Amino acid sequence: MTRTVLRISGDDRTRFLHGLLTRDVPETGLGYAALLSPQGKYLADFLTFSDTDAHYLDVAKDFAPSLAQRLSMYRLRSKVSIEDSGMAVARGLEDAPDGALADPRPGMGWRHYGGAESGDVDWDAERVENLVPESGIELIPNESYILEMGFERLNGVDFRKGCFVGQEIVARMKHKTELRKGLGRVRGAVSPGAAITSGGRPVGTVHTVSGDRALAYLRFDRTAEMETADGPVALA
Repeated sequence: MTRTVLRISGDDRTRFLHGLLTRDVPETGLGYAALLSPQGKYLADFLTFSDTDAHYLDVAKDFAPSLAQRLSMYRLRSKVSIEDSGMAVARGLEDAPDGALADPRPGMGWRHYGGAESGDVDWDAERVENLVPESGIELIPNESYILEMGFERLNGVDFRKGCFVGQEIVARMKHKTELRKGLGRVRGAVSPGAAITSGGRPVGTVHTVSGDRALAYLRFDRTAEMETADGPVALA
């Protein structure tokens, strides 16, 4: 599993992250949150947890350098240090080891920091079943909007916490508009990257595939009589 756990320490660490992340780091257990651009677009998502000395961000390895750089940009004079903790990350669905923490996203099992993987799990199948987007696949930096990607259902945004970077755009999408696009699940002739159309008009794109089902980014007003170049597809 290619993850990096960033360690955020220093006297100002809680206040610092509170003003940036879509959901505060919990005092106990695991949280899920994202960092957005000022325009409200996704930059990175991560699992979060704490100990007595620091907060931790469990992020996709390829996203860790840019996340650390962006956090450092916001640091200014805050008493905050950002470093790679070097922690190993394990996950599983059953038989959680001592010290494992429940993933707050539906169907995503547990995480354990410092342990080994448990069993052979088809995580793509779990993500498709539970409509969970993945960094760099469904979640695209500077393109994706987190409400379209289901972050409210995934416990990844808190509308009661106060300001965070991009909060105004997220709040506007929540309260003033009906989402016309977003993450959905389809079944049929699916392959990664396939364009979905309806009556010759573009509907969306297939992303993660598991068997004959897939996660896709869709226009919800065009989901009747969908197809790809390989054949028909329908909402699943």
